[in-house]
Amino acid sequence: MSPPTSPAVRLLESAIDAGTVPGGIIAHGRDPEPVARGAVAPGGAAFRADAIVRIQSMTKAIQAVAALRLVERGVLALDSPVAPWLPELAAPRVLPRPDADLDRAFPSPTEITLRHLLTCTSGLGIATAEGPLQRAMAESGLEAGSAPWTLAADEWLAALGALPLAGEPGRVWRYHHSFSVLGILLSRVTGSPLDAHLRADLLDPFGMVDTGAFVPEAQRHRLPPAFAVEDGEPAEVEPAAGGPLVGPPPGDVSHGELVSTAADYLRFLRALRDGELLSPEHLAMMTTDQVPSSVKQPDSFYPGFWDGTGWGFGVSVVTGGEHRGRWGWSGGYGTDYFVDADGTIGLLLAQVEIGEHLMPLLEAFQELPTPPS
Repeated sequence: MSPPTSPAVRLLESAIDAGTVPGGIIAHGRDPEPVARGAVAPGGAAFRADAIVRIQSMTKAIQAVAALRLVERGVLALDSPVAPWLPELAAPRVLPRPDADLDRAFPSPTEITLRHLLTCTSGLGIATAEGPLQRAMAESGLEAGSAPWTLAADEWLAALGALPLAGEPGRVWRYHHSFSVLGILLSRVTGSPLDAHLRADLLDPFGMVDTGAFVPEAQRHRLPPAFAVEDGEPAEVEPAAGGPLVGPPPGDVSHGELVSTAADYLRFLRALRDGELLSPEHLAMMTTDQVPSSVKQPDSFYPGFWDGTGWGFGVSVVTGGEHRGRWGWSGGYGTDYFVDADGTIGLLLAQVEIGEHLMPLLEAFQELPTPPS
């Protein structure tokens, strides 16, 4: 007699039956094993448990750990300016309000620090208000996306540094771009492309053999397609075994995001949870709310984001309710994870763009009952 199916697996199976995702991987428990269900595409091959997927913003936690490990070695300091390594961001200019004309920018009284990057309070990020800054970012190739290396890292940072900040560092919260900048900072501080530094300091030592900036040619068959949703139906936007993430990129992508597997990311989360990667002090800082209430403005991100939510270093933090103390984050192509205060880990890997179509699945994933110990 086969063992009963877990609530987590039943959740994924129901999402597949409903057509929300063609397939995916889920894991839930203290030391869970990943389970794959469904197909990589409607009518396609089975979704493999060892699939290499686009984790997008789930990269942020890995970058945060890498930065904090350099802090612990005395290479970086949380509150020192990053300008010595990133001269493109020296003497930043600030808009009086995010939708102001660019020529109204004035010199910032505050320099950008590592803490600002880790907490997304650098003044850099997605332009949430329509206006000159939003248009200038779009025209300069600075919009957030799955592969921001239409410009190589140095060109991208030069373009970003030429524009004013949406607000003074430490006084506004804006998503995404701080971590692209952080990747370049880590590269310049260590003298290696981000992927190489991560491999030497984290990925290889902790057995994360399939995590990196790209999928090696020999493993391309493990990359499923990625989908957007158009008129309620999945529309392929990156092919299986192809696209910009297969093979070495043409230039430096230290500002980019990673691919990974369920096994690798679970290794990372267990090692982080269990104190193998950071000191207790820095782990506590990373996984608790570090954003002052005055910075949590309604225009920071999507409506209601700050309701019961805070931000640590590269992760969101639940600040109230049943899941208080939970930390985690998601990736734009339908990946999500959390670690509860009791050590329970949840991981969901699909490859369908997050939006209204996917939100019921993600919300149900966040409400999975705690498995028995």
